[in-house]
Amino acid sequence: MSKQTLSFQAEVAQLLHLVTHSLYSNQEIFLRELISNASDACDKLRFEALNNNALYEDAPDLQVRVTFDQAAKTLTITDTGIGMSQQEAIDHLGTIAKSGTKDFMGKLSGDQKQDAQLIGQFGVGFYSGFIVADKITVESRRAGLPASEGVRWVSGGTGDFEVEAITRAERGTSIILHLRDDAEEYLNAWKLKSVIAKYSDHISLPILMEKEEWKDGELITPGDEAGGRQPGGMVKTGEWETINKASALWTRPKKDVTEEQYTEFYKAISHDHEAPLTWAHNRVEGNTEYTQLLYIPAKAPFDLWNRDKKAGVKLYVKRVFIMDDAEALMPTYLRFVKGVIDSADLPLNVSRELLQESRDVRAIREGSTKRVLSMLEDLAKHDKHDVAAAGSDGAADAVTDVVDADDKAKEGKYTAFYAEFGSVLKEGLGEDFGNRERLAKLLRFASTTSDAVTVGFADYKARMKEGQEAIYYITADTLAAAKNSPQLEVFKKKGIEVLLMTDRVDEWALNYLQDFDGTPLQSVAKGAVDLGKLQDEAEKKAAEEAAETFAPVLAKLKEALKDKADDVRVTTRLVDSPACLVVQDDGMSNQLARLLKQAGQQAPQSKPVLEVNAEHALVKKLDGSVHFHDLAHILFDQALLAEGGLPEDPAAYVRRVNALLV
Repeated sequence: MSKQTLSFQAEVAQLLHLVTHSLYSNQEIFLRELISNASDACDKLRFEALNNNALYEDAPDLQVRVTFDQAAKTLTITDTGIGMSQQEAIDHLGTIAKSGTKDFMGKLSGDQKQDAQLIGQFGVGFYSGFIVADKITVESRRAGLPASEGVRWVSGGTGDFEVEAITRAERGTSIILHLRDDAEEYLNAWKLKSVIAKYSDHISLPILMEKEEWKDGELITPGDEAGGRQPGGMVKTGEWETINKASALWTRPKKDVTEEQYTEFYKAISHDHEAPLTWAHNRVEGNTEYTQLLYIPAKAPFDLWNRDKKAGVKLYVKRVFIMDDAEALMPTYLRFVKGVIDSADLPLNVSRELLQESRDVRAIREGSTKRVLSMLEDLAKHDKHDVAAAGSDGAADAVTDVVDADDKAKEGKYTAFYAEFGSVLKEGLGEDFGNRERLAKLLRFASTTSDAVTVGFADYKARMKEGQEAIYYITADTLAAAKNSPQLEVFKKKGIEVLLMTDRVDEWALNYLQDFDGTPLQSVAKGAVDLGKLQDEAEKKAAEEAAETFAPVLAKLKEALKDKADDVRVTTRLVDSPACLVVQDDGMSNQLARLLKQAGQQAPQSKPVLEVNAEHALVKKLDGSVHFHDLAHILFDQALLAEGGLPEDPAAYVRRVNALLV
């Protein structure tokens, strides 16, 4: 192939402009990204070589080399990984798959330091080299191809790049950065070693640099008026040294890993610029042997609710990288968890299909789930809002070599976690029957006594009134709608706490949780209100008398609203409002029906029950009113509006109200 000039994908050109003109606040991330890419290339070779050992050629060692040339002002990162063919160089370095740059641009905040940290999150880490370089040369040859099929890729980071064929004896890739004048600090061995130690010490491959030693300046020849010696300096010895630990961080003893190293490793594998909330590092021994290093992030990723995005932890087998996003090792409701699992039992040629069927994988999944729940219980235990201690994880395997974040640093963190991931955690009620009780203890809600989402079921039970036989809750679209629902009026009057549930997932999740610790959960919007021992005999008698006296009006209301309401009855749950809507005990709530409709799904056809307050002036006015039909429909539509719904015919509702106002 002769040299040819090609244009970047439009999104890449946009990204390159951003990188070269804006993201300077944290220059050194470029080295982290390029070394990470080099390590990935070696992992890919190791994986492909499981089925084709010839890919190693005559160089079985996998490594990354970092060199610099002060005279030429170049910094080179070379790996002995899988390498690229000519077409792969064009495809991988000239385009970004799945509009990654578009997502990247959408996340920019204007904070240069924060924006720079986003680069690796979208698979565009290579382009970070243009933060320090005005030109990048890439020379590569894919493992298995002949030496004559190497490729050279060159770009100045503007609108195009050049590609040509070269002869390259070594497999793998060399990235040559032609540094700008303001980036010459990276032509210094001490600076490079410090950056690598900070960001890449966890890389399991050796990162090599050429040794340097001090050489005294030479004596100036006699007779020279200046006399003395020429300046000395550091010179390269031709020997190479490993400058990172070159062992996977999760395989090291806990005494050899600092909190900073745990944090930097998390940032490297998650592309998150914030430190994690907490982590757990365990070696599990028993019928199945594996090592876990699991992290809980501090912030939810922007694509947490994207069902198409693969999520999961990294899978290694006997320290050999197998795959990213091993979904089978972690349940979907814990998709926010990051980390590494290294199995001693799985075969090296394990596939995604095999992961779904393996007994060992099921054991790892169960153990990892229990470990994450234990981490969350530990955070909850230290949360100042909680009154109930968390339970044990009940793990059957013997766990050794455990290290967790400092207990003192955990105070108040569970509330922060729940604000980010609480909605996802609730999915576990329907997905993980075996851990349902543990999950129920971790759930938090607002209530009629607290707007903050900090009230757990255990907290609620500890405050239940004497004689109260159920945990009462209400679901709504917003906190304001829940707090002001007419269905709460009798509960407020009697001082009974009600949990306020406003997540879209709440209705679905609570279908799988009928009680907590033996106490039933009762929606205040379902069935006739029954406060049991909390309602005295006088109140019950008054309600029965009101229903009897109001029977003729109820009959007329049922007839007028037969197309809208399944039933009409007198209620004791209302104090200030004239009416409200409820559903039968076994019916689908109105809110869930609305959510299904908004999602384009078919909801079962059912009509609500209209409950009226016989003591309200508007309801009393019904008896004998010439506007009975209009008032009946207004009562129904107002009750629908109060719970967040909309009348089927808003214009008719407005006409009726206007007619009565006139």
